[in-house]
Amino acid sequence: MNQQELSKLCHDMSLEEKLGQLLQLEGFFFQEGGVMTGPEQRMGLEENEKEMCGSVLNVWGANNVKRIQDRIMAAQPHHIPALFMLDVIHGFRTIAPAPIAQGCTFDPKMIYEGARVAAKESAVSGVHVTFAPMADLSRDARWGRVMESTGEDKYLNSMCTRAMVKGFQGENLADPYSVGACVKHFAAYGLPEGGRDYNTVELSNRTLFEDYLPAYQAGIEAGACSVMTSFNTLDRIPSSVNEWLMRDVLRDKMGFNGVLISDYNAIGEAMKHGIAEDAKEAGKLAMKAGVDIEMMSHCYGSSIKELIAEGEIDEELVDEAVMRILTLKNELGLFENPYKDASEAEEIAYILCKKHRDTMRKLSEESFVLLENDGILPLKAKGQKIAFIGPYTKKQDLHSVWSIIADEKDSKSLADVVPKMFGGNKYTFESGCNTVEVDTVFNGFNSTVAYEYDTKEAEEAAIINAVESAKKADVVVMPLGEHRLQTGEAASYGELKLPEKQLELLNRVYEVNHNIVVVLFNGRPLDLRSVKSKAKAILEVWLPGTEGASAIANTLFGKNNPSGHLSMSFPYSVGQVPVHYDSFSTGRPKGKESSNVKFCSRYIDLPNTPLYPFGHGLSYTKFKYGEVSLDKDTLTMTESDVIEVSVPVTNCGEVDGTEVVQMYIQDVKGSVVRPVRELKAFERVELKAGETKIVRFAITEPMLRFYDIRMNYTSEAGMFKVFVGGDSTCEMGIKFWLNR
Repeated sequence: MNQQELSKLCHDMSLEEKLGQLLQLEGFFFQEGGVMTGPEQRMGLEENEKEMCGSVLNVWGANNVKRIQDRIMAAQPHHIPALFMLDVIHGFRTIAPAPIAQGCTFDPKMIYEGARVAAKESAVSGVHVTFAPMADLSRDARWGRVMESTGEDKYLNSMCTRAMVKGFQGENLADPYSVGACVKHFAAYGLPEGGRDYNTVELSNRTLFEDYLPAYQAGIEAGACSVMTSFNTLDRIPSSVNEWLMRDVLRDKMGFNGVLISDYNAIGEAMKHGIAEDAKEAGKLAMKAGVDIEMMSHCYGSSIKELIAEGEIDEELVDEAVMRILTLKNELGLFENPYKDASEAEEIAYILCKKHRDTMRKLSEESFVLLENDGILPLKAKGQKIAFIGPYTKKQDLHSVWSIIADEKDSKSLADVVPKMFGGNKYTFESGCNTVEVDTVFNGFNSTVAYEYDTKEAEEAAIINAVESAKKADVVVMPLGEHRLQTGEAASYGELKLPEKQLELLNRVYEVNHNIVVVLFNGRPLDLRSVKSKAKAILEVWLPGTEGASAIANTLFGKNNPSGHLSMSFPYSVGQVPVHYDSFSTGRPKGKESSNVKFCSRYIDLPNTPLYPFGHGLSYTKFKYGEVSLDKDTLTMTESDVIEVSVPVTNCGEVDGTEVVQMYIQDVKGSVVRPVRELKAFERVELKAGETKIVRFAITEPMLRFYDIRMNYTSEAGMFKVFVGGDSTCEMGIKFWLNR
């Protein structure tokens, strides 16, 4: 359809049809033989409204999608196809590592490939739009949804968001195997007070624009077809009814012209926030804010018609929203083919195919971060007695709670793959304990916990057996970590340690064997002081996905040399959070960590610095950085002018490896306080043993812009420092100047 045809269609639709396009319902409303039940009645839906809805969520499978699509199109006077949307956060059925892990790759190209796999499997299963990527900047590890972000840095987040949008959407939304991307959650959802999900967000406009909006902007510039509102308040206004945020900022300033969808019942929650008296007022506020699709609440359907009749809103607002929805459906090609790529045959051909598994395994391998290693890794390929002891030893469930379609039967455990892949050693495999206490209760979706040991007595017996195995081993590999239900939405925690039973297992193994390698499964940074004190090596593998076990085995035995670098700082203690590298010095900086000055910005009982900083990551080889040099020391205000930064990087070890070379810049003096440093560029560099490469970066004037004292986005003349190294603490700084 062309734009004129779409406009005519919108003009021909009744108001009831238009309001149907604004409604998104759960797939369970369309179950075979379903009748009006509790959810419909609680929402106040009429039977015909269900069939008139414009989009459906949480439905997948080519046959299922086709059935519901036929039903909806048959019921509508203009036979308009529905959109089918789903949370495909990091893989459809072939699961990638969690986004927090993907950020650790510092490899947008690989992240793009992972999103292409997810898009293809989703598309053939009938999905049109995925609710990803999550572009929320995340600096507080107490917040469970940090696993869904790519970390604490606005530049890295922007690069990852752009790669995911491009990967999901491909060159054109109508192309085969492309699905629409939905950048979420707008805005600043990643900064809830106390790290508690759905909580209030308080921040200045400067911080909002400077730090929290860039990743959303990157997704919009990459062409994301939709944006989702956030649950939180911003400036004490719930985002879904915040007209300034959605119209002035998102649409006018940031240039977004696609479909804006609320989060689940977020418009209805305006009443609980206390900003709307009833559903009618909530619907009025959200419509004025420009929210197009109402997900799983009924404020539009129950009130917009009356509001128009009363002159409270203009029907043109409804038409604007409907036109954006129709335009998206047209861009996806749904008017010509309402099933798009849904294909039972291609589901069989592509889902979990070898090519997809290989891509996700490589993505997993690149995401692993070697936090500690005194030389115990890599393990020997033969001749060692190795005991695998820990609750993730035999677990196949290596994906996150947001892997809605995942089936653990599609994955293997470490106990499954290690003997087959590296059979030259003598192995024992013991779980030792459960991931969480037997009486732990998780509420919410995907909340079933399978316990290996049903009683505390059985668990104690397992620990005793594990300790006996540890006594006889040359090396003990301990796969420990959070249960996947301990991270994700509504999984905020006030403590950031491993479960107590796992720490007990670690301590008891340590009593009989000090040669411990900890393999850490988690969806957030943790306080690892007790682990660090016992382990000779710590390999952070996050929630690694379908091919996680194979990727871990390859890494433990040196077939894969770890190259991941932290996308989020690991706190020394939960008392430090939120902790991030690009902080401000304050008027009384502590200076060196060893400083004992009393009247400065510091903790009495803790260091200021995290246990592991942003960008940290070790390798099985060593990298040496030479002297940083600039081809000139002065940059002009013209956008085309460039300073070239160069640094020789040498692999001075005995094995090949990949280093993530990171460039940070400090604006020494500004009209407002500036961060101590900011990541501005990075490059993954492959180096053979003994090889040296010159790594080059370009500094341009746009890289130095910020929101000045008058909230103008500009650069200011003055002195800057550039730092290049392997993490955010690198100290090889050199000065340059920006002149007018």
